[in-house]
Amino acid sequence: MSSLQVRDLVGVVEREQAAMGLFISLEPPTRDMRQEAAGAGFFHSDLWAREFPKVQLRTVGEMLSGNGFELPPRPADYQPAQRVRRPQGRQARLGETG
Repeated sequence: MSSLQVRDLVGVVEREQAAMGLFISLEPPTRDMRQEAAGAGFFHSDLWAREFPKVQLRTVGEMLSGNGFELPPRPADYQPAQRVRRPQGRQARLGETG
């Protein structure tokens, strides 16, 4: 693992105009890797009026211990529908009408 990999990620994030890039590794990042990630700047979320690091580095151990990425909260994608209650009645037999 090296700062070259983080530099590549920063380049891809810029080229693809992605909001953020997330890097997961087995080993802790080096100082150079952290500097490359910090140099990518921040992503500003207008919806949440807050900035998030554009490139973030985490180890598998950090992820497993609950220290995940700093991401904008997602708004609810949908509203649960109200349950429709149908009137209880007698079910018609096969071939029966009405």
